[in-house]
Amino acid sequence: MSKVIIEKSGPVKTIWMNRPEKRNALDSELIEAMIEALGAPVAADDRVVVIRGKGQVFCAGLDMAERRETIGSGNASGIEVMLRAVELCPLPVVAVVHGDAIAGGNELALHCDIVVASQKARFGMSLAQVGLAPNWFLAKKLMEVLGPVTTREMLLLGDPLPSTKLHALGLIARCVPPEELEAEASKVVDRLAANAPLSLKAMKALTVKQLEFRDGIKHDDVDALVQAAMKSQDAQEGMKARLEKRTAKFQGK
Repeated sequence: MSKVIIEKSGPVKTIWMNRPEKRNALDSELIEAMIEALGAPVAADDRVVVIRGKGQVFCAGLDMAERRETIGSGNASGIEVMLRAVELCPLPVVAVVHGDAIAGGNELALHCDIVVASQKARFGMSLAQVGLAPNWFLAKKLMEVLGPVTTREMLLLGDPLPSTKLHALGLIARCVPPEELEAEASKVVDRLAANAPLSLKAMKALTVKQLEFRDGIKHDDVDALVQAAMKSQDAQEGMKARLEKRTAKFQGK
C-alpha cells in the first residue's frame, strides 16, 4: 500500500499521508513520496494543494525507529527538502489537521500557508524530551509563525499545545469542533480555488521571498550546539527511552 495517496478533484489536489498504523510517522519512503507529490508539475487547472493524514493523527513526526539508526550522524534527513517543497509550492497549500501534529508533523502543518484544525488537535515539538534540538531551518519557521514567546514554550517545555490556544493567539487560521472540520476545510479550499490564480501565485511568492532575510544570518555557532545535542549520549538515551515508553535519564553528555 502506498504511503502517500494523491487525489484530484477539479482544481484541488489532496496529498494524504497514508501510514495510520504508525501515526503517519515520516520514514524515508514517505518523505520521498511527499517530495515527489509536492514537486510534480502544476496542471493548468490546479489551484490548491491540501495536505492531510489518514487515521487518528495528522503526523507524529520523524519515524523514531528509523531516526535512531542515523542519529549519531547529526543529519536532519530529507524532511528539510520536503518542507521546503511545501514552502516553494507555487499554489496555496492548506493543512487540514484533524489530530495531533508533533515534531516533524508540527513543522509540516506550520509550513503550509493556511492551517484548518480540529479543536481536538495538538501541536508540539517534543525534541527536548528526547535529547534533540531543531536546526536553524526548522526553528526559523517556528519563530516566523508562532513568534518568540510561543516558540520558547513549545520548544523548551516540549509539551504539545492545544489548537484552541494557537487559534486564540492568531497563529493558525481556523479551529473548529471535530464535526465541523470537513465543512470548514471545504469552505477555505473552495474560496482559494475561486480566487484569481495569478494573484495567488504572486502572493505566495511574495510571502516566501519577504522572509528569506533570515537565511543570510550567520549561525555556525548555533549549528554547533544543535549538532552536539544530536550526537550526544542523551539523544541516544532519549530516543531509546521513547521507543521503550519509559522516562529518559539524561546526564548532559
